[in-house]
Amino acid sequence: MSSGRDTDLKLPIQEVHEMGSLSNKNAWDNAAYEGSPPSTPFKVQAIYNPSSFPSNPYGYEEPPVYPEKSKPHPGCCMAFVNGIRSLWGTKLTENLSNNPELYIRRTLRELIVYIVFLVDICLLTYGMTSSNTYYYTKVMSNLFLSTAVDTGVTFQTIRSMADFWNYAQGPLLNGLYWTKWYNSDLISHGPHSFIYYENMLLGVPRIRQIKVMNNSCVVHKDFRKDIIGCYDIYTADNENKSPIQNGSAWTYNSEKELGGSSHWGKITVYSGGGYYQDLKTNVDESAVILQDLKDNLWLDRGTRAVFIDFSVYNANINLFCVIRLVVEFPATGGAIPSSQFRTVKLIRYVNSWDYFIIGCEIIFCVFILYYIVEEILELRIHRLQYIKCVWNCLDLVVILLSLLSIGFHIFRTIKVNILMGALLTDPVIYADFEFLAFWQTQYNNMNAVNLFFAWIKIFKYISFNKTMTQLSSTLARCAKDILGFAIMFFIVFFAYAQLGYLLFGTQVANFSTFLKCIFTQFRIILGDFNFDEIDNANRILGPIYFVTYVFFVFFVLLNMFLAIINDTYSEVKADLSNQKSELQITDIIKQGYNKALMKMKLKKERISDVQKTLQNGSNMLEFEVFRNHLKDLGHSDQEITDTFARFDHDDNKILDEQEQMRMKSELEEKKVALNAEIENFGKNEDKSTVFNQSAENAKNGSKKTNGSVTNEEFQIMERRVVQMERSISNIIFKIQAIADKLEIIEKNRDQMGKFVQNVKEVNLTFHLIFLHKMFSGKW
Repeated sequence: MSSGRDTDLKLPIQEVHEMGSLSNKNAWDNAAYEGSPPSTPFKVQAIYNPSSFPSNPYGYEEPPVYPEKSKPHPGCCMAFVNGIRSLWGTKLTENLSNNPELYIRRTLRELIVYIVFLVDICLLTYGMTSSNTYYYTKVMSNLFLSTAVDTGVTFQTIRSMADFWNYAQGPLLNGLYWTKWYNSDLISHGPHSFIYYENMLLGVPRIRQIKVMNNSCVVHKDFRKDIIGCYDIYTADNENKSPIQNGSAWTYNSEKELGGSSHWGKITVYSGGGYYQDLKTNVDESAVILQDLKDNLWLDRGTRAVFIDFSVYNANINLFCVIRLVVEFPATGGAIPSSQFRTVKLIRYVNSWDYFIIGCEIIFCVFILYYIVEEILELRIHRLQYIKCVWNCLDLVVILLSLLSIGFHIFRTIKVNILMGALLTDPVIYADFEFLAFWQTQYNNMNAVNLFFAWIKIFKYISFNKTMTQLSSTLARCAKDILGFAIMFFIVFFAYAQLGYLLFGTQVANFSTFLKCIFTQFRIILGDFNFDEIDNANRILGPIYFVTYVFFVFFVLLNMFLAIINDTYSEVKADLSNQKSELQITDIIKQGYNKALMKMKLKKERISDVQKTLQNGSNMLEFEVFRNHLKDLGHSDQEITDTFARFDHDDNKILDEQEQMRMKSELEEKKVALNAEIENFGKNEDKSTVFNQSAENAKNGSKKTNGSVTNEEFQIMERRVVQMERSISNIIFKIQAIADKLEIIEKNRDQMGKFVQNVKEVNLTFHLIFLHKMFSGKW
């Protein structure tokens, strides 16, 4: 009987639940969807598994035991398959509703694995960027945006076409071509120019403009005699594509011919085509080209935007800076400058850190493959129920973004290798890195979003604790109230946004568009506003708008929003405090603590048994005496044989004085080390105290007497108690289920009894009426 029970106990709980429902098409009711671990009708206790104790408590390495050769057992393949499946054993692929301890262990395992994945994706993401990108961008922007000419014109202060030419022939040329050192010595770098002596100008810069056709707009009939030309705002339909003169600067080239892309400016979106002119590799020739364009009126009333594109590379930090300076000339006149600096790392895997990132990328791909298989298994089990969980949708988003990131990384690497050589072979042509820089920027943005969702996903694994569920429970409970309040809030909010746009849109930049009005009002809620601009735009309605907006939105609506969340949080916290305490992580940690301490205590006691045996022996200790003495203390034959053979160097089955001394000294060292480890481990908890007392009782009696219990008997009894506890738990579950069914049957029986009683009453009434009519007819 005991052997059969011990065999059952050795079966791990994981194999009982693990992937058991893959053959079942119906999904079980998994408590993981509810955001809290499953509860059980009995009190969960910390159970210690004696089978987990090492068979050799002395700390010696046991020789491997090789099983006899036999035909493969048919269960070996199934065990191997179950072992592979256990890699993807999660809360959603196993039925853990009746085992809260295993539920928490599964959650902890998933959390640890996911933390490793999160660390890897953080290393991978942050390994592609550094603080040098900011300083590189700042240096380049200061040079080309803030440097002034003799007239004081910088790129940021361009307000007309004349200012543009002053900038192009002054700060632009001076920034692009560095020909002298600070002591006026000439710099000789070959065909390339080095900006700030460290940044190589790739190829030559390019200037491109986009024009609109004359008479593209309609002039009112009252002004047609005075206004001859009319140039509308830029659209793709009214773009001027007709040639003006010979040469690329005067001939239109489409976006496909230039290999460019559209640009989203401050006013509108411009195409990648237009009239372009490439500069030269030295400042003198480039100055002549710019002067020629200026003299021939290259920019005119039809010009709507001018683009200056060039790229630089810094080998010290292995970064590219792709620069685009844009000056828009709206139909209203004047000029609106804007700039775009994309600092990217296009050449990968140069130094040792880059090769470390390769390893992170490989690990990242393995994790994504692992999570893909996991999600497929969960989808197969739960079908459409899987989509209803927000965390599962977040899993799919992270996997999808990761797959896109991997695919784009491969595409970008191949594209860079193809284009890099072609762009750098000829240093006197324009090197177009705009395409690569744009997609590298999008790749970085996608990784940033993916990393954000990856961090948010941690809540999926820490929500098994009721303290951790307060945030999600609060938001879930007050969602309807917040939705109803949001309707009322945004009605008032958008009303004020339209009011502000109509009142101040012509004079205040923050109210110039309806979208800017929305963001400006959010900034007012946070305390970031400029009241003087509003007051100067409208001295009467401006203060009224500001005061009423602050009162209704900030003091009333916003505080209502906070009150809804605060009240709901108080309710959730009160409900959680009234809930029954369930198995927590601390309980699992205590179990591991007690198990480890118990192992050390047993090991110490068994070492003491061997020491007592050596003390009772003579100068020549025979194996049979050694074995019989330890056998009475409950030690197994395998342990005794291994220990004796370790010190019996001459294999004569006798330990002489020297061999006994060697055994004593080594055992004493083991015992001292164990005592120190036990002292550092701390005092034992309640349950471990019971075990320590039992072990102490076994220690006091070196031989079995009428009133003592050996360690082996104590462990056998412990196993039986553990099995009995589990059996009783299962019986309690079954009894509870039977009681529920009996209660349902009892309710149905009462309803059936009432129905029969009603039928009897109706039948009796019918008979009485029949008899009454019958007798009435006779009488």
